[in-house]
Amino acid sequence: MNLVIQSAHPIAATHLDHLARLAQSRQREQIAEHAWRLTAAQAHDGIAPYCMANRLDYGFVPHDRKPGDFGLLVMDMDSTLISIECIDEIADMHGLKPRVAAITEAAMRGDIDFAESLRRRVALLEGLDEHALQRVYDERLKLNPGAGIMLAKLKELGIKTLLVSGGFVFFTDRLKATLGLDYTHANKLEIANGKLTGKVVGTVFDAQGKADWLVKIREELNLRPEQVIAMGDGANDLKMMAKAGISIAYHAKPVVREQASYALNFIGLDGLVNLLAN
Repeated sequence: MNLVIQSAHPIAATHLDHLARLAQSRQREQIAEHAWRLTAAQAHDGIAPYCMANRLDYGFVPHDRKPGDFGLLVMDMDSTLISIECIDEIADMHGLKPRVAAITEAAMRGDIDFAESLRRRVALLEGLDEHALQRVYDERLKLNPGAGIMLAKLKELGIKTLLVSGGFVFFTDRLKATLGLDYTHANKLEIANGKLTGKVVGTVFDAQGKADWLVKIREELNLRPEQVIAMGDGANDLKMMAKAGISIAYHAKPVVREQASYALNFIGLDGLVNLLAN
């Protein structure tokens, strides 16, 4: 195995020296501006706490891994591909952000069933003008750092992208068109006479829905589970992450970090690229 070390800033030689000693690695190479590979590395209990204390991300990568080993990236939207929780920002237009955000946070930790949490949050939005959705998209929605680099590299490699969200198609449809994503799926807000009704159209697209869509698109592409990467940040992403060969916890809740193949705690989404090959 090789050990990939990444940071949002230049990595001090002292950090690399210490990690190389722990991993019993005798060779290192720089693979990106703020990323290094320590070859023939061994696992050590001291690596994880040292990296966390020094704001470094790490991952053990098979020496023979190739980008061609993968064919699909499935990713969450809110707080993963983008930096906001859309429903919290919609609620802010209604003066209800603290109440809605508290329910969102509990759902992402896994304290509340997602479908129930979504219904409760959407109900609070009843009567809001539908133009608030466009305002959130125009004024507040931002991609997380490194998203452009990651998506460009995936397109170059021929890896398809599926964006799944417990949020809303209003946002996933626009991101699909803007970013050139291959597939998207999310919930639809009910709107009547230009106002949100406080309801979701149809069945809530929840954790199981995300997992089912991963399998659906994977089968359409004739891929094996090990050819799929899944990325998310909250408890609602765990079922889909369990269906993928590699799972990435992006700036995630502890329950997600603990179950993921890799955790990107400090760097941007482009950190995924350095884990795809050696």
